[in-house]
Amino acid sequence: MTERTRVPQGINPNVPNAARMYDYYLGGKDNFAADREAAEKIMALGPSREICLANRRFLGRAVRYVAEQGIRQFLDLGTGLPNQNNVHEVARQVHPDAPVVYVDYDPVVIVHARALLAGTDENTTIVHADIREPETILDHPDTLRLIDFSRPVAVVFLGVLHCLTDEEDPWRVVRTFADRMAPGSALILSHLTDDEHPEVGVAAREVYEQADAPLRHRGHAAVSRMFDGFDVVDPGVTHVDAWRPEEPWETALAGGEWWYVGVGHKR
Repeated sequence: MTERTRVPQGINPNVPNAARMYDYYLGGKDNFAADREAAEKIMALGPSREICLANRRFLGRAVRYVAEQGIRQFLDLGTGLPNQNNVHEVARQVHPDAPVVYVDYDPVVIVHARALLAGTDENTTIVHADIREPETILDHPDTLRLIDFSRPVAVVFLGVLHCLTDEEDPWRVVRTFADRMAPGSALILSHLTDDEHPEVGVAAREVYEQADAPLRHRGHAAVSRMFDGFDVVDPGVTHVDAWRPEEPWETALAGGEWWYVGVGHKR
């Protein structure tokens, strides 16, 4: 997306956007100069591209794992700009007809996701909504058309809850979705932490204060609280490179200590 591209209504290209910054970290082109400038500041602090790639690889492993456990429907919250290993692509390697609902509040994400999904079957959709209002998502007609909450569902919070402040209560957000999930459902979650790099974390948060969403690193105990009511599968809530790596290079990626990730099944 260049500055010559028509900017979608409601978008301020001069304010860095977390989703577009993430896209830039991963080598994408759906970003503006302000996003690139802010992202470069973050990249100067550490191996940001590797950190984001590790998160995407975790998504693929986790979705594949729960699909192989028999879960056939997926709700991906704060999906971000389309990339490789999207949930519907991974899930349908196991269940070709798996219903998938993507959710995001960013108009740019919505435009690109709808373009990606154009021509796909009716079992995939995107809902324009904010995870801060979980009931709106849970009761949205498109969600209810595809997701049967009386059966196990995988709910995905990939790298999104650290965009909520403590006052916005990400634990309440997770709990609201968990209350609607049937026993045996899966929670897939990744969250940034600065436990091992607190000084760098301060600098990163200062950059995001100029963006459209804040950044709140959280420690192991705070992230583990998000799994209340779930049985967390081995190896527990852990750094991303320790969660069931499939390739040697996944454990060799720099920056794995910046993520806590986990997968849990609702009791």
